[in-house]
Amino acid sequence: MTDALARIHAAFADAGVTGRLHAVDIDSGAQLDAGADQPVCTASVHKLCLLVTLHEQAAAGLLDLTEQVECPPDGRTAGPTGIAAMLDGARLSLRDLAYLMMSVSDNAAADLLLARVGLDAVNRTTARLGLTRTYAVHTFGELLATIKEDAGPGGARSLADPHVVARLRALDPARTNHSTPRDMTRLLAAVWRDEACTPEHGAAIRRILGLQVWPHRLASGFPFDDVHVAGKTGSLPTVRNEVGVVEYPDGGRYAVAVFTRTARTSALQPAADAVIGTAARLAVDALRAPQAGPRGTTPGH
Repeated sequence: MTDALARIHAAFADAGVTGRLHAVDIDSGAQLDAGADQPVCTASVHKLCLLVTLHEQAAAGLLDLTEQVECPPDGRTAGPTGIAAMLDGARLSLRDLAYLMMSVSDNAAADLLLARVGLDAVNRTTARLGLTRTYAVHTFGELLATIKEDAGPGGARSLADPHVVARLRALDPARTNHSTPRDMTRLLAAVWRDEACTPEHGAAIRRILGLQVWPHRLASGFPFDDVHVAGKTGSLPTVRNEVGVVEYPDGGRYAVAVFTRTARTSALQPAADAVIGTAARLAVDALRAPQAGPRGTTPGH
């Protein structure tokens, strides 16, 4: 494990990021810690907490996932994907909004779901699951509003200025939605062990996480047809994150959370994106390497 940690820290340094990571074998509990208890800004990773809350309420009979929601064009939370980017009104079920929220990180879909379940309910769910370092301070629209306010009259263009980025409340875990890598792997493990919700709803959550379309972060470290990666990304200026579960054909299941921050303010951060997959692969390989028998490493994996 010591060698793996050194390689992970070296990978973060080579990519020019400060990285925090936690990885755990969901079944054995073996783990690897690289700053796992450091507070981090979750960004859109917090949508996972909302998804679990939605299914918890559905399991309790508090809502019906097929319930239809009107999505008018006016007043939508901004974003580059999903209904956030659409021009016309739409009508979708709660579960289809959840699909858009997770698969393409649709901010408007997320806030429509938050309007239905409530921010307090999300925090009650994370508290119930023992995620003591995880808390939602605001909706996604409110988070974006803090960025707009803190950026000042220069708007989005001013986010290229490191001095402007340094004052963003959205990048301060003490003032925005936050968690730790360990809390996020604990949540993922609970979902995969059907401890977060009933088995029916746990399966639905796992399905949606497996439908995320972005292959450039966590999944990039596992380019194998028989290795399945399910996850949720999160992005803000200088922040690139992803949490997820990597499943091997021999039954091995590994929850991984990687949170990064870079000094570079450019919108495109390919090195930061890629190192999430690199660090996750190093961590999972380290968890698999000591194991003999059916969980041992396989050729090419």
